[in-house]
Amino acid sequence: MQSDMKTPLLPGPSSDFSDSSEASEAPPPSPSGPVISIIGSGDFSRSLSIRLLSCGFRVVVGSRDPGRVAGGLFPDGVELKSQREAVVAADRMVFTAVFPEHYHTLLGLREELAGKVLVDVSNASSVGGRGRSNAERLAEMFPKSSVVKGFNVVSAWSLQVGAHDGSRQVLICSDCSASKASVLQLARRLGFTPVDLGGLCASRNIEEAPLILFPSWGRPVLTTFLLFLFFYGYNFFRHILLPYLDKGENNFYQLPLVTVNETLPSVALVTLAIVYLPGVLAALLQLVTGTKYQRFPVWLDRWLCSRKQLGLLSFLCAVLHAIYSMCLTLRRAAGYTLMNGAYRQVKAGVENSWVEQQVWRSDLYLSSGILGLGVLALLAITSLPSVGNALNWREFTFVQSGLGYAALTLSVTHTLFFGWNFAFYPSSYPYFLPPVFLLSLILPCTVLVGRLLLALPCLTIRLTKIRRGWESRQHRVKQSLEPGPVEEVEPSEIFGDV
Repeated sequence: MQSDMKTPLLPGPSSDFSDSSEASEAPPPSPSGPVISIIGSGDFSRSLSIRLLSCGFRVVVGSRDPGRVAGGLFPDGVELKSQREAVVAADRMVFTAVFPEHYHTLLGLREELAGKVLVDVSNASSVGGRGRSNAERLAEMFPKSSVVKGFNVVSAWSLQVGAHDGSRQVLICSDCSASKASVLQLARRLGFTPVDLGGLCASRNIEEAPLILFPSWGRPVLTTFLLFLFFYGYNFFRHILLPYLDKGENNFYQLPLVTVNETLPSVALVTLAIVYLPGVLAALLQLVTGTKYQRFPVWLDRWLCSRKQLGLLSFLCAVLHAIYSMCLTLRRAAGYTLMNGAYRQVKAGVENSWVEQQVWRSDLYLSSGILGLGVLALLAITSLPSVGNALNWREFTFVQSGLGYAALTLSVTHTLFFGWNFAFYPSSYPYFLPPVFLLSLILPCTVLVGRLLLALPCLTIRLTKIRRGWESRQHRVKQSLEPGPVEEVEPSEIFGDV
């Protein structure tokens, strides 16, 4: 591997790459522009050539049989040649857009590829593989070339979209710093956001990245699914199975809609509480340890990193609950129940069934629910990168933390108005089982109480000092007793500037 390549990637004025924001205003392809070659004539090669042409590069595509490539497959301006001719025509950079099992067909081009930057865009065949990565194999096969791993996480469709996807990241790694810098510049010129992951040893992770399905969503989805199973099973056991076994009541018709609608709000409320519980635990941990420089446990770190996904799943359950609730009156069973109730009222001679308490309860219940769903929608919108990036840190914290606790409070209020005083009726505990809304209130109320305690002046002042760098004397003594050198620290660094 050559690591001392100092020659510019692209000679002439065109080699000065512009920023990604200027990619949309790139000049049209020029015959005297820099030449980038692509080995391979598949979909990725065609899309990459379109993107390169739009950014002012000359593109030469090398194929094993140029005559078989359809004339309209590549845009005007792309030169179709043999693989050897394409490699020779390249100024410095060559993309290998062929499958790894065909790398051996390129061994005859070793001399032509010597001294050039070889960009490998292949993906891994499976996750968790052992041995060398595709890029490492390519580097071993072409020791006189500088192999750079990159652009494999970008789809062919993304390449054709244009410069509007400038926030799309491109993971890049290489053992040659100069060649890697050239590819990083090229990624910016094409309108992407390059991410330098270091040496070629990181290429396996880059190759496996496109194969991993929602890597940050696994635990949040599993947590939400388990909560749904628990509350759905509890409702089924309490409202359907036990009445059927005890009294022969057939309520199985409630399974597709009513039971689901009773489950969704509980899942949404508990999931939203899980979003803010780790923040309370982290604050308590800092108060106990007396420092912010002690690392959180691994489980708490992972929990804190999953809050965005959990919040979006909570919003999804809340939206589904709202839709299900609006559809309750469309059920045939609801029509039968309404007619039966009206018949019983007429038979009993009741002319006015107005109950003031129930009217207030239903209105307050619906109002708090609508407000809570609206605030949750605002939280979900600000979690989008395009919206969140437009907010400064104070605004983002106010929305995600301040309004987040407001949404949790409104959701708890919504549940309390729904339950009203039913929790005090013995009839609400059939088979000695509490109503589901009581179970769903345990964790959210715990979080809100913990947040209120942290708002006490004695705790707030101490926590603010800790987060500004102050450390308790007990923590400093503990550190001094541990083996190893202890740095001399100025009093202002220990206690902070108050």
